[in-house]
Amino acid sequence: MLRELVCYTHIYILIKESIYFTGLYIYVFVKSMEDHKEELILILAGYQKEMEFFLQTNPGLRSRFPIHIDFPDYNQQELLHIAEQLCAKRQYTLPADTKTLLLKLLLQHSSNNDNFGNARTVRNLIERAIRHQAVRLMSKTSITRQELILIEPVDLKEVKE
Repeated sequence: MLRELVCYTHIYILIKESIYFTGLYIYVFVKSMEDHKEELILILAGYQKEMEFFLQTNPGLRSRFPIHIDFPDYNQQELLHIAEQLCAKRQYTLPADTKTLLLKLLLQHSSNNDNFGNARTVRNLIERAIRHQAVRLMSKTSITRQELILIEPVDLKEVKE
């Protein structure tokens, strides 16, 4: 009878962070899987390259995870849509010039980084832009509603990922 559903994200960090304990980690992990195979569903999630490394650390691991599902990265338009949704949820808007700059920043991030976080990067960029917008507006004596909801290109230009 199934008693547990366990999901490990980025389990390969255990292996990379502790060369000394790698064999022990793998032994305990595999032993627990085997001892509880009738009552446990185990899901591993992480970056493809790192998961491949993890599965190669022990000859018995790959056969214990026969189903592999790869999720492709979001494309630029999907990332822009995610940014628009994040902004709309907080009642902010992105004008066309800000969207253009955001797409340019996303392209730079994705081409310069093997571990590009995709939607996480978008969320971080938007959250930082909102903070920069708030700081920018603090210096004004009078602020309109339109200014409060608009994320300007300058707010994104200040963002460092």
